Amino acid sequence: MTLLGSSIAAYGIAAADSRGRVHPHSRDPNRDEFTRDRDRIVHSRAFRRLQYKTQVFTADQGDHFRNRLTHTIEVAQLARSAARRMHLNEDLVECIALVHDVGHPPFGHQGETMLAELLHAHGGFEHNRQGLRIVEQLEICYPEFPGLNLSYEVRESIIKHSAHYDRAKVPARFCPDQAPLLEAQLVDEMDSIAYDCHDVDDGLRAGFIDRDGLAEVPLWAGAWAEAVESSPRATSERLLIERALRRMMDSLVSGLVDHSLAGIGSRGITTVAQVRACADQVVTLAPSLRDAKERLEAWLFAHLYRHHRVNQTFHRAKRILHQLYDFFVAHPDTLPPDHEQRIPVEGLERVVADYIAGMTDRFAQDEHRRLLG
Repeated sequence: MTLLGSSIAAYGIAAADSRGRVHPHSRDPNRDEFTRDRDRIVHSRAFRRLQYKTQVFTADQGDHFRNRLTHTIEVAQLARSAARRMHLNEDLVECIALVHDVGHPPFGHQGETMLAELLHAHGGFEHNRQGLRIVEQLEICYPEFPGLNLSYEVRESIIKHSAHYDRAKVPARFCPDQAPLLEAQLVDEMDSIAYDCHDVDDGLRAGFIDRDGLAEVPLWAGAWAEAVESSPRATSERLLIERALRRMMDSLVSGLVDHSLAGIGSRGITTVAQVRACADQVVTLAPSLRDAKERLEAWLFAHLYRHHRVNQTFHRAKRILHQLYDFFVAHPDTLPPDHEQRIPVEGLERVVADYIAGMTDRFAQDEHRRLLG
């Protein structure tokens, strides 16, 4: 295996090979391009707002459930660890993980669904495209230019997030026909692994799902059996659940790394150019493990994401967003001045969507209460 420097393989991208930024600037003597990107992301307002945005459970349902920020941190930790094992660029992987959800509106995926319905006749709404808008236009930190002026590779990875991204919606400047970097593919997979595992954890803590029901899911059943066998003296079911969760996550992460490295070798991939030319996803689970993971996701969809109490919360959330949208479209003079002044260029509906998408759960509820009673 040919390494660049001391750790990055030739199929991983070095910061020195970045395609650069839209707005040129002088080099930082203490940080490479991707380290600089990471710092800009972490210090952005959009990143800080993630702590008050829903993952599955809203903040008023408990203090120990994941929110959008803690989910992001878990993805970054898992992805960086896996990147080290795969000899990929850890700094770029961390950047992509930290920024991958900044485009999410309040109230999780149901909030995105609501905005997509409202914007159907006005260009639609999708959190990856919104994330790109945030880092390129909406986040204002510098007097010289809008956005965070992130490197090409980070911005490309935002718009191509998900193995099944819609190439027709990728701007030409990001080369829709080129496959995402391995670093981006890794974050996509780690995002999925992280929420599968922590949603099981949160669902059990909330009492919305139970261990007896999960027993019909082979991936969990195997992890639970290993946890029990390796902990004969455990007296706490909670500790066994924690160990089973770690076993399940370890099997998925290790399975992903091992199968992906084998795929890189079998394809003869030795350069970034070869990665971009691949017609299919390179960073993947083996078919048997992928099938087991999909069975877990189908079970969670049926028993957790469609639980009646989750539905109650999200129907209320969608009503809040719908009524806020209608109010601001009818009364654009109530928008903050920095948003109102963009209406002639961006269009009223898009500006209203930008404003609402940037809200936290708490702010959306407060605005709804203040404006609509």
